[in-house]
Amino acid sequence: MKVDVKKINDYTRELSIDIPWPELESDFNSILKKFSKKIKIPGFRAGKIPKNRLMQQFLPNIEAEFMEDNIQKFYLMAVQQEEMIPVNRAEISDVHFHMNEHFSFMAKFEIEPEVPLPKLKKNSLKVQRTKYVHDEHDVENAITQLRKTHATITTVEEGAIEGDYLICTLQKLDESGVPIIGKKYEKQYLRIGKGSFTDTQKDKLIGLKPEDTTRIMLLINKEEGEAEYELTVTNIEREILPEVNDDFLKLINPELDSVAALTADVEMKIESNFAERSNTAFNRDLSDALIDLTNPSFSPSMVDNYLTNLVEDVKKQNKGEPLDEAQVREHYKSSAERNLKWYSLRNKLIETEGIHASKEEVDVEIKKLAARTPQSEKEIRKFYKKPSNRQRIEDDLVEKKILEYLEQFAKVKEVEIHTKDLRGQDHAH
Repeated sequence: MKVDVKKINDYTRELSIDIPWPELESDFNSILKKFSKKIKIPGFRAGKIPKNRLMQQFLPNIEAEFMEDNIQKFYLMAVQQEEMIPVNRAEISDVHFHMNEHFSFMAKFEIEPEVPLPKLKKNSLKVQRTKYVHDEHDVENAITQLRKTHATITTVEEGAIEGDYLICTLQKLDESGVPIIGKKYEKQYLRIGKGSFTDTQKDKLIGLKPEDTTRIMLLINKEEGEAEYELTVTNIEREILPEVNDDFLKLINPELDSVAALTADVEMKIESNFAERSNTAFNRDLSDALIDLTNPSFSPSMVDNYLTNLVEDVKKQNKGEPLDEAQVREHYKSSAERNLKWYSLRNKLIETEGIHASKEEVDVEIKKLAARTPQSEKEIRKFYKKPSNRQRIEDDLVEKKILEYLEQFAKVKEVEIHTKDLRGQDHAH
C-alpha cells in the first residue's frame, strides 16, 4: 500500500492511498463469494453460479460492494502506517477501483496540530496579581448573612416596613381601572424595597396592614408588560434576625467564646476567600499569557466536538426544557477555543518538561481533603478509590505544577483593589 501525505494546514491532512491488485485479490474473492450467495439466477443454486456468469452480469455491483466494504479498512491501515490520530470523520473522494487494477482514493481529515513552544525567558509572560483590601463593611455583611441563615419569620399585625414580605392577592386592572376577569393572582409574595420596587411604589406599600388595599404598577410576565394591579394584603411576614450574643455564638460555632472571636473568624474567612479569588485570577492570567504568546492553532473539529459535549451537558441540566443549541454553541465558542489552546499547550509542557504527579502525591492530597472534613472522612476516601476521581486529583496537581513552572517566566504587576469598589460595581449591576 502506498500512502502520500499532503499537509493542507496545521491541522488538515490529505492522504492519497493506493493499493495494488495483488494485495486486494483475496479480499475481492471473498466479496465475490458473499455476493454469489445473495444472488438468485434461474437454473442455478445459490452460491453455485459460475464466476464468469457473475462477472458478466454483476461486475459493477461487485466492484461497488468491494469499495464500500474496504474503504474504511484501508483508510485505518493508512492512518496507522503514518502514525496519525484523526479527530473527525474523513472526507473520502476520488475513489477508483476495477477488478485486476489498483484501488485508490483520497481521505481528508483533521488532526490535533503540533504545538510549537517558544523558548521561555524571564519576564516572557506579562501577568497581574490582585490584592483585595477588605473593610469592616465586608465583616458586617458576612455576620448579617450568618444571622439571616438563622432568622425566624414572624407574622405581624402592625404596618409593614421595608424588608417585610406581603402575602397578597393581585387583581389586574384595565386602563380605566376595571378588574380584568381571569387575571386574579392569589397568595403572591412581594418583598418591600431591597431593590424590588421604585421608591414611589415602595412608599405605597410601607404602612399597609392585613386587608388593606392599594394600587400598584407591576410586571408579572414579560409578554403582558407592566400593568396596574389592585393589591389586597392577606398577611405580613417579617424576618427577625437573632441578636449577636452568646446563644448566637453557640449556634454558629461552640468554639467561639466572644463576639471578637467571631469577628476574627469571619475576617479570616473573608481574607481566605479573596486570596483564593486572587489566586484563581492569577492562574488564569498566567495560562492566558502563554496562549497569547504562542497562539497555537487548533482543529475546528475539536472545537465542534467540545461544543457538542457541552450542549449535551446543558441539555441534562435543562431537564428536557427546550434549548436553542445554536445559541449555546455561539455563547461558548470562544471559551471552547481558548480551552483547547490551553489543553494543547498543557500537553506539550507535560511532554517537554516531564511534569507528572506521583501516586504518593495523589495520596497526600486525598489525606488533606479527608482531614479537612473529619465527619465524612470515610466517604471521601471511598470516593477517591474510584480511578476517574483519583484522575481528577492527579490532573489538578499536574495543572498546579505547570502553573508553578510558568510562574518563573512571569513579569508580575501587583494591583490593589478595595472591596468597596467591588460592592459599588455589584450595586450598579
